[in-house]
Amino acid sequence: MNQTLSDLEPRLLWQHFQQLTRTPRPSHHEEQVQALVLGFGRELGLESCRDDHGNIIIRKPATPGMEGRAGVILQGHLDMVPQADAGRGHDFTCDPIDTLIDGDWVKARGTSLGADNGIGVAAALAVLQSSGIPHGPIEALFTSNEEDGMSGAFGLAPGLLRGTILLNMDSEDEGVLCIGCAGGANVNAGLRYTEVATEADAIAFELTVSGLRGGHSGVDIHRGRGNANKLLFRLLRAAQAGCRIGVCAVEGGSLRNAIPREAMATVVVAPERAGCLQALVREYRERFRSELRFADAGVDVVLTPCPTPPSRMAPGDQERLISLVCASPHGVQRMSDAMAGLVETSNNLAMVRGAGGEARLFHLVRSSIDSAREALCGDIRSLCSLAGAASDVDGEYPGWSPDPDSVILHTLQEAYQACFGQRAEVGAVHAGLECGILGARYPHWEMISFGPTIRYPHSPHEQVSIPSVERFWMLLLRVLASVPEGPVLSP
Repeated sequence: MNQTLSDLEPRLLWQHFQQLTRTPRPSHHEEQVQALVLGFGRELGLESCRDDHGNIIIRKPATPGMEGRAGVILQGHLDMVPQADAGRGHDFTCDPIDTLIDGDWVKARGTSLGADNGIGVAAALAVLQSSGIPHGPIEALFTSNEEDGMSGAFGLAPGLLRGTILLNMDSEDEGVLCIGCAGGANVNAGLRYTEVATEADAIAFELTVSGLRGGHSGVDIHRGRGNANKLLFRLLRAAQAGCRIGVCAVEGGSLRNAIPREAMATVVVAPERAGCLQALVREYRERFRSELRFADAGVDVVLTPCPTPPSRMAPGDQERLISLVCASPHGVQRMSDAMAGLVETSNNLAMVRGAGGEARLFHLVRSSIDSAREALCGDIRSLCSLAGAASDVDGEYPGWSPDPDSVILHTLQEAYQACFGQRAEVGAVHAGLECGILGARYPHWEMISFGPTIRYPHSPHEQVSIPSVERFWMLLLRVLASVPEGPVLSP
């Protein structure tokens, strides 16, 4: 008999995760999952509410004898990143996630899985439902729209929560206790261009870069994977110079926080230069495969005939756009001096759109140092200015500064040692956890982030380790039983 998610251990956690995979919850489309979680809390007879920003709060009293322990907030986000393989035809607003068990891993067929942050949410739901877990006062905080702006965390009202310890369950390396994260900001650029009539004898092609692995624009940014936007425009630059192509439209990337896996352009060329373009595509296909043979061996470049559009970009404007994208930074800009192996500052050139006389570029800048984030945003805006593009910055959110002396870190270290006979690693993550935002609203909180092992989040290759989920659960229960008395503040 085939094993299902609900057969895995710990069963209650996996049963809740299975329910989440059946409930649509892409960012900005969380009504169904919010109703599910709110109704769940009320069915248990627990104090449950939803605020004006879509955050759900459920309170559970302490078990007998634990009333004097410090209040704990179990925190996770309800939304997931909707990514699907080309041609999959998955509608994340209504279709369930099709999961499978592959050895020690849970995966999805052709889409992102939603283990980020579905496992953390499922763990909180399991704690709320369980009757045999010793714990002090608990508040479960389920935030909205974490993946595309963190608007739930930004909108959380100060003074609403009563606890003093925040356990964020949105980390992706079991055995690592996270005590810091990067902040971020969006840089948006717009470049107006003139359209001119396409030559009467021109022939058109759709040029597509695909087959890349993509991934999380923070935690995977150092892996050297290909950025479909950068590869496409590198090829367009060569085709512009060598084959005199005209660009009619471009579209690359789909989400700000995902490394772009696919990008396409509609181009026109004189009939006598079609062979030049075909040869150039073959050359660059092999060049990209050679360069990315370790990080992104599946990269492909395809040239397909298509109907000829009536207009194209004016040559000077086309050159400005191609130069802007080619010159725009992508990837790691600086590694951390404070923590070995940690990315300090990076940029993801996430999306490029060009049609109807306007091109748009969308960047996500991350840094654990706010001033470095601001500097990189300024550099990108300066580059846009040189190209004649307007730009702005929005969506800024702060980083979370590590506190290696926090009481809750010592509590988790002791719990990990007791559970597994070894000390956990302590680190920080180059991603935007909600801890930085939440900590600004509740500065007295002790905060820490931990979770199971999740690989390739924000991509159709996302998978979660089954043994790590069990270890994560064991640690969570041990921590809840070990929380010290009274309010816990930094010493």
